[in-house]
Amino acid sequence: MSPVLQTLADLVRINSVNTAYAGGPGEAMIGDYVMQFCRSHGIECWKQPVWPDRHNVVARLPGKNAQQRVVLEAHLDTVSVQGMTIDPFEPRLSAGKLYGRGACDTKAGLAGMMQALVSLKQEGFTPPCEVLLAATVDEEYSYRGVVRLCEGLQAQAAIVAEPTELKLVVATKGVLRCRIHVRGRSAHSSKPHLGINAISHMARVIAALEADQSALAKQQHPLVGGSTCNIGVISGGVQVNFVPDHCSIEIDRRLLPGERAEDALAHYRALLHRLKGIDAEIEEPLLLVDEALDTPLDSSVVKIASETLTSLGMESTPLGVPFGCDASKLSRAGIPSVVFGPGSIDQAHTADEFVEVDQVEAAFEFYRHFLRNFMH
Repeated sequence: MSPVLQTLADLVRINSVNTAYAGGPGEAMIGDYVMQFCRSHGIECWKQPVWPDRHNVVARLPGKNAQQRVVLEAHLDTVSVQGMTIDPFEPRLSAGKLYGRGACDTKAGLAGMMQALVSLKQEGFTPPCEVLLAATVDEEYSYRGVVRLCEGLQAQAAIVAEPTELKLVVATKGVLRCRIHVRGRSAHSSKPHLGINAISHMARVIAALEADQSALAKQQHPLVGGSTCNIGVISGGVQVNFVPDHCSIEIDRRLLPGERAEDALAHYRALLHRLKGIDAEIEEPLLLVDEALDTPLDSSVVKIASETLTSLGMESTPLGVPFGCDASKLSRAGIPSVVFGPGSIDQAHTADEFVEVDQVEAAFEFYRHFLRNFMH
């Protein structure tokens, strides 16, 4: 295997399932691998504490202009391996694909970035500006790694590795996740009229949310499409012979660039208020809030990334995607950011996750050439 594929295989062998998921050991072992890899190639590297036992790993390559910096960012953690139909930690090459948990999301991008730094170091090439490679924790649950990275961070550009099928992504949706709780009144199931059925009331809430989705779909962004709302979790009741006195749902509302989470929240509170006779509320704290990404097309990072892709004979038209990632947090910190990486989001988190090896090699070449070219 080529160096970048060998690095990817090494990363896949390391269980880095997020601690939020059953049996997940976290990112310690894979972080140690990235540290050892960088230091073995003479690249300065250190840990950045996020929690006492979970750390980002940051590597630095000096540039000609120490006043300017570009950040390459990829997350270390993966989702659960529950339900996988392949050995999640035994990388397997077959028919031009490498299989394993995280192979697509997003160890392939991380491997390409690691090898891009090594390639420039081995060539003795000093990039136009300082390069930071940040391998962060907790992207798959609550983004705390990149939030810690952004504290005090200054840079002129960032590239975030996610599976974009080698497309240049400049816009992503944001997200508002919250829990809606309906209160009822318990009673014996033989006399349901003495109680208030929270599940029945929740059915009215769900119907209202689904009707509201039709109006949401009319809100369109040219790169990422329309707003969406998905009801992903429902729970309620105690046992079959009780009138249920409680029911909760969790919703995932995708926000367009320009939409504010507080406005979406106010919209749903008003929707619940209009449902007469139902005791419903949105619980605090909210489950997750993340802003959308909308990087200007005339920013340096977009222009140079597009030019680099063109020079490599790759598709260079900026696009948008419906999912979110760490890029929005870097953007909110004032760092113009794009998303680019090998693999398809359709393969992320799947039972037989894989990445096409040709895309891994191409991503490595893009990262390497971008670092040679970028100057703000």
